[in-house]
Amino acid sequence: MQLQDWFEKGMTFAAYVDSMSVHREELLHIYNTVELPKLELNIGTRAVVLTADWCGDAMLCVPIIQRMCEQHGVESRFLIRDENLELMDQYLTNGTSRAIPIFIFLNESGEEHAVWGPRSQLVQDFITTERAQLPPKEDPSFEDKQKAMYAAFRHKLATDTTIWNSVIESVTERLS
Repeated sequence: MQLQDWFEKGMTFAAYVDSMSVHREELLHIYNTVELPKLELNIGTRAVVLTADWCGDAMLCVPIIQRMCEQHGVESRFLIRDENLELMDQYLTNGTSRAIPIFIFLNESGEEHAVWGPRSQLVQDFITTERAQLPPKEDPSFEDKQKAMYAAFRHKLATDTTIWNSVIESVTERLS
């Protein structure tokens, strides 16, 4: 399938939000709260977004980049990662990971213009630091400490505007 076909297969933002059951409240909080500066971006005309409701990075990035798309008149369509592995496997992070979200921006011809995802460098640095503080996987406390770390991580993503701004800056840098 061509990227335009994937776009046509995808859900609108409203349909994606309606389908959510895990991070809907947090995603809508970010969407309704984030303040974008006036941005001059070469963002294309459409966007295909690989995402999933359970993903904390998607909870953070989808509403921010959706607002950026709206600011620039870019139509976006959302595809659930695990239901669209043929496309996902063309956009693996570091060639191995099905990390999401992935934003594929299309030009007027429906061809790939730019790709962004799955997270800003600030978010990557934060999660790398947090993971390094976990005990070894063999440690009996590992699972509980990992769950607590990810809960704190999701809360930070949903509330810390410094993190939100890092996404805006990262996407702006990629699309300027």
